[in-house]
Amino acid sequence: MASAMSRRLEGKTVVVTGASSGIGKSTALEFARTSPKNLKLIITARRIDTLKQIAEEIKKEVGEGVKVLPVQLDVSKADQVRSFVSNLPEEFREIDVLVNNAGLVKGVDKIGDINEDDVQVMMDTNVHGVINMTQAVLQVMRKRGESGMGDIINIGSIAGREGYPGGSIYCATKAAVRTFTDAIRKELIATRIRVMEIDPGQVETEFSVVRFGGDKSKADAVYKGVTPLTPDDIAETVVFAAARPENVVIADMLIFPNHQAAATVMHRRS
Repeated sequence: MASAMSRRLEGKTVVVTGASSGIGKSTALEFARTSPKNLKLIITARRIDTLKQIAEEIKKEVGEGVKVLPVQLDVSKADQVRSFVSNLPEEFREIDVLVNNAGLVKGVDKIGDINEDDVQVMMDTNVHGVINMTQAVLQVMRKRGESGMGDIINIGSIAGREGYPGGSIYCATKAAVRTFTDAIRKELIATRIRVMEIDPGQVETEFSVVRFGGDKSKADAVYKGVTPLTPDDIAETVVFAAARPENVVIADMLIFPNHQAAATVMHRRS
């Protein structure tokens, strides 16, 4: 017998950005596992070969009930986002759920020494990417039903709630996402479009490897003496939020591993 979550997701079309690794990949897999009989899943990222491999993984695990469409997309490029929906096959255009997951952090420099290119990349991906994807997909959601219907789920961060040294630009981008999410929830209150945000604490993904310019030893040191969250932990909360009854909005969720109490307050085992 199908679960209540599975039934609520049946027949829906879900978009996950940044789906080639980490939280995005886990989220795509979790949607497929939760509703394996009737789901359309659009997975986007810059690495199309990786997306195709993930699509095969999903097909192998859950079968033909989930139709997966890998789409090469760089959310930092406004022209690519602008044509995203119109370039989809017609059967995939009626998007019900948008998971704005794509995001990154570059460097640990403090203000005065921050690389301008790093600032631009983070702003374009973490802020402009979320705004542009939301605007593009919202055009579809607004046309559904009498007043519009759909789910927008933004992946934020504890960094959007409190700043920390060496992360000023990343923190600023995630604070922008948080404020944007709050504002559009109010703007869309007369519709049936739900706007939600999931804010993870420390999660072990490729995130730190990118931050340290590919230096895995430095990235691994971030997680020394602790047990961080996994991408699967966050994916489960995203799917949970999307699969609530339509009158229930998980507006704001902050998720920590149990060694963490704030962005900079952690207990490390010696």
